[in-house]
Formats: sequence, structure tokens, C-alpha cells
Amino acid sequence: MARLRVPRRIGRPRVTPDVVLADKAYSSRAIRLRLRQRRIRAVIPQPADQAANRKRRGRLGGRPPAFDRETYKQRNTVERCINKLKQWRGLATRYDKTATIYLAGLHLAAIFIRSAR
Repeated sequence: MARLRVPRRIGRPRVTPDVVLADKAYSSRAIRLRLRQRRIRAVIPQPADQAANRKRRGRLGGRPPAFDRETYKQRNTVERCINKLKQWRGLATRYDKTATIYLAGLHLAAIFIRSAR
């Protein structure tokens, strides 16, 4: 999370995105605290065990973390795109030795996927 960068068209990349969309695996207290310190809105669902532990503690458990369902639905689009790219064997296994060749393969795969529509 400390190496997070958001590229821009011009200038240095931003280090503070507006929102972080993540799945239940990233719902730890440490990650949420780090995002809150950097003033980044976290859209992460709470796992059932964390919710049960919070409710078991009653008032001491605190309130549930904020969760925006509509924003979280956008994550599905990115997941499906990544799964389509993984179907390309060279990208999934990372056979390419250099980052530039890997990136070129990524661009080619994206062009083929986009043109197949």
C-alpha cells in the first residue's frame, strides 16, 4: 500500500487515489487505518467473521465500516478484464524477460480483446 501510485497524463504520479476498491481479504484493521491516515476512501466489504466479532463485543465493537455497494460494483468490470487478459498464456505465465516486452504483449492482448467485440 505504501508504493501505491496513480499515473497522470502530465507530471508526477499522484500518491493519493480517491477510492480504493478491494475484496474481503484486504479488510484488515491495519489496511483500513493506513488508508484513513492518507485520507483515501476504502470500499472494502467486511468479512462475516469480522462482523460477528464486532457484534459480539456490543457497544465496544464500534460501528461497521462504511461500504458503498454501487462503487464496489465497478470492481467487477476490472476483475473481468484481468481474467480475460489471463487467458493469454504469455501474460499469465510472464515468460517475457523484460518489462517493455511484457507491456507490449499486454497492449497487443488488449487490442485483440477490444477488437473481438
